[in-house]
Amino acid sequence: MNLLKRYPLVLPVLLVFYGSLALAAPGSGEGQSGVSWVSVLPPVVAIVLALITRQAHLSLFMGILIGVCIHTGGIWSGLTTSLDTYLVNSLAGSSSHTSILMFTLAFGGLIGVMSANGGLKGIVAAASKYATNNFRGQLVTAIMGLVIFIDDYSNTLLVGNMMRPFTDSVRISREKLSYLVDSTAAPVASLAAISTWSIFQMSLLDSPYRAHDISANLYLTFLQSIPYSFYCIFTLVFLFSTVLMRREMGPMHKAETRSQTTGAVLAENAQPMVDESLAREFKESKLSHWNNGLIPILAMLAITISGLFITGSEGLENGSPKTLRNIIGNSDANASLIWGSFLAGFIAIIMSVSGGLLSLIKAMDAWINGVRSMVMACIILVLAWTIGDVCTDMKTAEYIVDLTSGFLTPALLPAVTFITASIISFSTGSSWATMSILVPVTVPMSIQLLGGEGNQVVQDPIFLSTFAGVLSGSVFGDHCSPISDTTVLSSTSTGSDHIDHVRTQLPYAVISGVVALLAGYIFTGLGITLIVSLSVGIILMTGVLRIFGKPILHE
Repeated sequence: MNLLKRYPLVLPVLLVFYGSLALAAPGSGEGQSGVSWVSVLPPVVAIVLALITRQAHLSLFMGILIGVCIHTGGIWSGLTTSLDTYLVNSLAGSSSHTSILMFTLAFGGLIGVMSANGGLKGIVAAASKYATNNFRGQLVTAIMGLVIFIDDYSNTLLVGNMMRPFTDSVRISREKLSYLVDSTAAPVASLAAISTWSIFQMSLLDSPYRAHDISANLYLTFLQSIPYSFYCIFTLVFLFSTVLMRREMGPMHKAETRSQTTGAVLAENAQPMVDESLAREFKESKLSHWNNGLIPILAMLAITISGLFITGSEGLENGSPKTLRNIIGNSDANASLIWGSFLAGFIAIIMSVSGGLLSLIKAMDAWINGVRSMVMACIILVLAWTIGDVCTDMKTAEYIVDLTSGFLTPALLPAVTFITASIISFSTGSSWATMSILVPVTVPMSIQLLGGEGNQVVQDPIFLSTFAGVLSGSVFGDHCSPISDTTVLSSTSTGSDHIDHVRTQLPYAVISGVVALLAGYIFTGLGITLIVSLSVGIILMTGVLRIFGKPILHE
């Protein structure tokens, strides 16, 4: 008993591990395709353990271990093969995996330098002078959430800590500030063409594409899926609607009314989650200026885009028209992103040292600290790639398609995927863990259900909406979850009571989620065009706020 109290994860891990092996004993039933149902155990184990332990890395590894143990026929062989074959192959077996890890780490280094030299904070500070009243304070905060698009953590920490003094002065409730910060963090980062989220989302496609001999450009697929991220899009629409229409609903209306009429930005008996160490971490240097952040960001965008055009032009076959689609489709996105992230980091270091903001030693330390901040994300990436390879070898997608052949149709796939991702993300509090578990399963399953040649299938709106449904559903569940790291971080950086933040944000998130499901993923599955889905969704979002929202008196 003492052992279980000291190590509470031991029991659920052992129960799931040995229970899975017992269920996978010889004689397991097979589907029509000859694939055993035990092929679904790796992702199921990962999901169940994530729900029980809330440890994404441990859960993914146990899913891998279960799968390899079953595949090799033994516990010891499964353990050794997991370590020396599957994990190694996910790192060394694909040059694209190595490139993605290099970019992710270099991008973290860039963020570290721009945080240390005050560049990111300078961008926010430059705009804060426009927050002279309640309306402008909300608008500037929302716009700053769009500007800091490169990473959701950077967005949350910078915008929340920087805007809090200004929003307090114009009587914006901490609940509304937390909503503005939280709803322009992950949604914006996941929609951005270049961000930590976009590269993670893109990289999850690599293993399924290789397994199905699909040569389509990963980056192009991601770009094409962006319009289908309905929850993220509708969340931003609803957010700006509340600001521009000056209307609120439910508990948020009560919070804003309290703040406007009494000046109390926090509710009575609220327990604000203020972490002064976070504010000190982003303390502005004496020579800090917005250009220390904007120039490296613009440089990275310019270098990456130039790299896409250079490599894309070189990759065109003789006689192929030099259209934008063909150029990007034949580009080497991994090489372009590596060039952009490393050179932008170099530019940020040069600017910091030459401008007297940081010494060379401190600038390099900041870059290294930024790299370290991305290590956990890289571990999740490697585990995600590995469990994808395990699922491929065990033919997980084939079995699920066989099992659901009379139920799961292409028309239902986007909606079912969105709902599943939302539930898992809400339960685990981790968008990235949800994506890493579901993408390796849903992408191959989509390809199987839609049929046809792989490079053509990945252009299909149902495929794109299914892929985007995983990403969008993960953000939706994350927004509603009180155990989500980004939700907690939003409460912390804005100095809000965490429960008050969750309580006031939940109705808004649910409205966006329901509209995304109905007007987005169900419509797409029925073959309704994207422009109709987006138009109907936007009308519904603004209509709900107009009908059920109440105006807030502003000074």
